Amino acid sequence: MPNRKQKFQILPFILCLAIPLAIGAIGSFFTMESVKTWYLTLNKPSFNPPNAVFAPVWTTLYILMGISCYLVWKRRKVETSYPIAITIYALQLLLNLMWSFLFFYNHQIGLALIEIVILLITIIINTFIFYRIHKAAGLLFIPYILWVSFASYLTYSIYILN
Repeated sequence: MPNRKQKFQILPFILCLAIPLAIGAIGSFFTMESVKTWYLTLNKPSFNPPNAVFAPVWTTLYILMGISCYLVWKRRKVETSYPIAITIYALQLLLNLMWSFLFFYNHQIGLALIEIVILLITIIINTFIFYRIHKAAGLLFIPYILWVSFASYLTYSIYILN
């Protein structure tokens, strides 16, 4: 049985945090201008959170993703499913970024709705794969599933209202 008590490695940990946070930063580049202009003109449902809520929530979720990735990365040498796990992880990060591009930058609410459903499915798959490798890594994805489920409903509502 592999040693489960591995030494904490700061550089891989920082890299695992930096990658999703960088994706978030790139996504915010696509978002910034539209939040102040186009997004203000949309009809939104009553449950639409204030704009100030989004940045702290997403930052927290990106940090949780990074921690989760690090936990899985630590098991890379003993887990045969590591390559598929990290591929699904990268795919969901790419889909996460793509949503901001479609919704805020291209103003394609319908395409963003389809894309966020695909993102949610990919996150759920990612969660199960990570959970099999490291239970805490999978559990750290639960807030992400909940938020993207909410964001999916919010996107759907905005689509219907506009």
